[in-house]
Amino acid sequence: MTTIRAIIAMAAAKGWSLHQMDVEKVFLHGDLQEEMYMEQPPGYVDQTHLNLVCRLKKTLYGLKQAPRVWSEKIGEYLVTSEFQTSDPNFSLYVKKTDHGIVVIVIYVDDLIPLCIDA
Repeated sequence: MTTIRAIIAMAAAKGWSLHQMDVEKVFLHGDLQEEMYMEQPPGYVDQTHLNLVCRLKKTLYGLKQAPRVWSEKIGEYLVTSEFQTSDPNFSLYVKKTDHGIVVIVIYVDDLIPLCIDA
C-alpha cells in the first residue's frame, strides 16, 4: 500500500495521468506447479465413481496459492516485456522507452499503470 500511495501522490503532484485496471478472472490464469486435488464439484459428480477427485492444473478463487501464482505469472510476462522489477518491492515494475517511462504497480488483481512523458 505504501508504494501505491507514493505513486498516487507523485502523479497528483506532477499532474501525471494515472489509471486503474481490474484484471478479470485473474486467479484463473495461473498454472499450478504443485499437485493439488479437489472433490468433484456439485453438478459434475460422476455417479459411477463417487470416490474420484479432480486434479487441478489451474488455480481457482479461494485457493491459497492463487495470488502467488498470479503474481509470478504477470511478473514473468512484464520482465520478458523489458520491465525492470524493484528489489525492495516486487509489485513495482518500470520500463524506460523513447517516449518516457511506464510504471506498473500490481495490487492483488489490480494493475495501476502510469505513463510519464519524456
